[in-house]
Formats: sequence, structure tokens, C-alpha cells
Amino acid sequence: MDQIKDLRGRTGAGVVDAKQALEASAGDMEKAIVWLREKGKATVAKKSARETNEGVIGAYMHTTKKIAVLVSLVCETDFVARNEKFQELAQNIAMHIAANDPLVVRPEDVKDEDVAAEKEFALKQLEKEGKPAAMLEKIVEGKLKKFREERALLTQPYVKNPKQTIEQLVAEAVQEIGENISIKEFVRLSI
Repeated sequence: MDQIKDLRGRTGAGVVDAKQALEASAGDMEKAIVWLREKGKATVAKKSARETNEGVIGAYMHTTKKIAVLVSLVCETDFVARNEKFQELAQNIAMHIAANDPLVVRPEDVKDEDVAAEKEFALKQLEKEGKPAAMLEKIVEGKLKKFREERALLTQPYVKNPKQTIEQLVAEAVQEIGENISIKEFVRLSI
């Protein structure tokens, strides 16, 4: 019972989940934590199919009053939308947007014209460097993936914790709060 309490204290998991984790890991605390984290990823994937019709608008204005952000963070219930942690998440995401200036929410949302222009630029650059033709396509593919990720909010490193992406930050909140949460859209204004 003490191990279950300790595991719950370290992970925030429920009693049943903590007990299952300890049983699956033969009482090894570190393996139990890993088991819970892996189960959490599966939980996040299951929840992502649920409808999100509630939420909040997170806002951030820089101290200079020259940058402002509004972000629509949605969830399943108004109960969660009123939750302090959910509202803090919206605020933190808005602050991140102000700092990092993403263009779109997801990498696949980057405009085809922008990707085509970047591809053309990358090909010219690689040809000048004398890269072999056989390698060009693979190198360009990697550059385009990075190009999309840098411009998409979800794949940017979180400004408060660069080891974590915004997508991972949201997934962590889904796991903690227990509802599907997603970023619907955002607007960043600057002077």
C-alpha cells in the first residue's frame, strides 16, 4: 500500500492505475513510472477522438504593448474550461505564441506555396554546395520537414521548457485533466 501511495504521489495516477503499474513491473518503482507514462500516451490517443465544444480564449499582451495574442484552446466540458490549470495552459500557450511567432497550428497547415518556395530555395542552395544529385531529394525532404515544424505551433519547443514541444505540453495536460484538449486557432498581432 505504501508503494501505491508513493507512486501516486510521484505521478498523480489513480489507485487502480498505480496498483496495475506496480503489478506489471513486479514492484519496481521506476519501471512502474515508465509503464504509467506509456499508458498515458495511449490514453491521450483515445481521448483525441472526442468532440471539443467548450474552452477558453487565452490572451497575452507583452509589456511593451506592441505584441498581443489570442488563442482558442478547446476541451470537452465547461467544467474543465473553468479549471485553473486549463486556463493557465491557454495563457502559457498564448505567451509562447508571442515569443516564437508560429504561422500555423499544425505542420500540415503550412501553405503549399510556402513549401514549394522553400523547396526551390533548398534545391538551389544544395546545387551551389555541389551535393550529389542522388542525395538531393532526401536532403530536401529533411529540410522541408524542419521548415514545417519550425512554423507550426504544435512542433515548436515550448518557450518555458525547450525539451518539450507544445504538442507534448498539451498531451501532458490531457493526461492530467482527463479530457481531450486541442488548440483550435490563434491570432498574433504586432506593431
